[in-house]
Amino acid sequence: MKKSPGSPIHFPCGAVMKNKFMLAPMTNTQSHEDGQLSDDELNWLKMRAAGQFGLVMTCAAHVQEVGKGFPGQLGIFSDKHIAGHQRLTAAIKAYGSLVVSQLHHAGMRSPAELLQEKPVCSSDSEKHGARGLSLEEVRTLRDDFIQAAIRAKESGYDGVEIHGAHGYILTQFLSAKINHRTDVYGGSLENRARLLFEIVAGVRRACGPAFLLGVRLSPERFGMDLLEIKAVCKQLIAEGNIDFLDISLWDSFKQPEEKAYQEKSLLEHFTELDFKKVLLTVAGNIKGGEAVQKVLDAGVDFVTIGHSGILHHDFPVKVLEDPTFSPTPTPVSKAYLRKEGLGENFITYMTRWDGFVEEPSEGV
Repeated sequence: MKKSPGSPIHFPCGAVMKNKFMLAPMTNTQSHEDGQLSDDELNWLKMRAAGQFGLVMTCAAHVQEVGKGFPGQLGIFSDKHIAGHQRLTAAIKAYGSLVVSQLHHAGMRSPAELLQEKPVCSSDSEKHGARGLSLEEVRTLRDDFIQAAIRAKESGYDGVEIHGAHGYILTQFLSAKINHRTDVYGGSLENRARLLFEIVAGVRRACGPAFLLGVRLSPERFGMDLLEIKAVCKQLIAEGNIDFLDISLWDSFKQPEEKAYQEKSLLEHFTELDFKKVLLTVAGNIKGGEAVQKVLDAGVDFVTIGHSGILHHDFPVKVLEDPTFSPTPTPVSKAYLRKEGLGENFITYMTRWDGFVEEPSEGV
């Protein structure tokens, strides 16, 4: 029996998502430089709630000032950000969508020119000009993730997602290639994953059983090992603190990059796990109605939409009305993106995506 993308999702914490469409947390560079919410950021996300995404997730919101990963990043590292987040959560909830803040720290991926100081990492990285955190600083980082979750709850968010993917700080701890610590946060997988598990347990304790809690992980790239990430997933499921796992596959239909793991698709490596009550979402190349259905039928509980959510603020509506719906082809004009609610800084950022934004005509 096919899963209907329009039917609701019930999370272990009690939250109900009205359909199976989540807006991916996407870098968009359109908030203020001090981390305050901008009208552009508000409008972009509010349009996606109006377009019936069942769960709207913010872009990565940094939990420490030194964790800023890109210009115009939304912040959640200070109480001064709460008023803006309250505006955002109220606007999203008005459309019946769940709203979740993605908690983030870029670590060594923070540009030094943006920070005006050295970025930090699990251990020294000469290649990235980053310094390793002291043991005391690691514990402060853990506490700042937890405090950011408390701030999110005070701001009216239904929950948070801990960003442990894409080469950012928690990935830098998880990676045996990057993490060369010799204390309790380095060495074995248990030690390298310790910070992630301490954050998850701390958020659950601080925010309570009814708070929606997810973790985003990358199974490949950035020094990740597929089998290690699967082991981390199994432990997250077993400990029972999270409501969902968000696995960023880059392409939901690809084979693993490592030949040793190619006996099944990358997606099958995760759908074969016993998730118990925890729900699974994946992101990567889910661009139309048929792809949505294929991923759901493969055993995924709900889909995370990026590319098509940029092109169509009402992508869920379009797919529910027409299961064969395909997004408008790229490149698209800047005027088209403005109509879809992207601010000017976000549109400029999208020009970095190969073939996404039309080049201006010569002589114009």
